[in-house]
Amino acid sequence: MYKIYINDRLLTLCDPLEMAQAGTPTDGHLVARYSGKPKFILNYVDLLEKGSPQVEQVTLFHTEVEELWKDFKDHYRVLEAAGGLVYNFARQWLLIFRRDHWDLPKGKIDPGETPEEAAVREVQEETGLKMLELGDSLPTTYHTYRDKKNRRALKVTHWYRMNTPETHLVPQVEEDIEQAVWMSQNQFFTEERVVYPNILTLLELARQQDTA
Repeated sequence: MYKIYINDRLLTLCDPLEMAQAGTPTDGHLVARYSGKPKFILNYVDLLEKGSPQVEQVTLFHTEVEELWKDFKDHYRVLEAAGGLVYNFARQWLLIFRRDHWDLPKGKIDPGETPEEAAVREVQEETGLKMLELGDSLPTTYHTYRDKKNRRALKVTHWYRMNTPETHLVPQVEEDIEQAVWMSQNQFFTEERVVYPNILTLLELARQQDTA
């Protein structure tokens, strides 16, 4: 199963069993079988890009999910990135505030880098931390946008838990980061915040795993 955010609206690619297990779709959730024709996908992408008031979420299902995923990616420039969810000694999360959203430190993977190496480097550059212990991986997130030439781009971001003994943070202003702060999970979820939906989903999962 793949969950891709298009203009903050969810496109899910799955197989028939996963689709059935999800239950009855709610209002505004469009479900369709993939015909096997790649151009078919763009009809649903356009609905999500244009923000149709009738369609807030789309699920496409196909017996061969990887074939559907490949056909979807063929419409996009695919960019690989990596980032981290960092914990301090008090089990607080490191969050950054950038472009009017709460976010996690991340950035593109440079040539020759592994996702793990890129994740550590990006966290160091964007927050000023030096001592980072790489932990387990978190689910990869997917979101799309239009680049400066109005081409469709797909950002594939690999995520990792990290730990640090440090507390002092220095936000990288060159990357438009206004704040880098430590925040408890309770504080994060009990106050209303503007968060990208893929980041919010990742943090909700991390909280569930931490309290399991």
